[in-house]
Amino acid sequence: VSKRFSMCGARIGCVVSKNAEFMATAMKFAQARLSPPTYAQVASEAALDTPQSYFDEVITEYVDRRNTLVQEMEKIEGVTIANPKGAFYCIAKLPVKNADNFAQWLLEEYDFNGETVMVAPAAGFYSTPGVGLDEIRMAYVLKKEDLIKSAQILKEALKVYKD
Repeated sequence: VSKRFSMCGARIGCVVSKNAEFMATAMKFAQARLSPPTYAQVASEAALDTPQSYFDEVITEYVDRRNTLVQEMEKIEGVTIANPKGAFYCIAKLPVKNADNFAQWLLEEYDFNGETVMVAPAAGFYSTPGVGLDEIRMAYVLKKEDLIKSAQILKEALKVYKD
């Protein structure tokens, strides 16, 4: 439901097993953080009645947002960006050594006309150590105008950032 119904963070599912040890371990995880709250279960059930027209509109909007973000990021010198086929985020390779440091700098020290952007360093999304150190993950869940502005802020930030 998190993807199909745009219910970010909602995780709905079930586990069935005769293995008591496995179920005990699964229960620990469920009780610690992975068990869906009641509201997400109720919302998920209601979402099953969503008409196809909703999905058609959402797909069109997200394709447009994706294309906008990719086009704007491609205008930035030194940036390489992938064009995703089924997510609502992009991975972009930046001309920086360490995206963690860059992301922190954006939030703590940089502003462009009183604004900045928040990006997710991409290394944490890879299982291979050292991969993605110069990459960021950007969600395109904002309006197109905000995506364009965000890319402009990022472009200006890269001009002055020093590793």
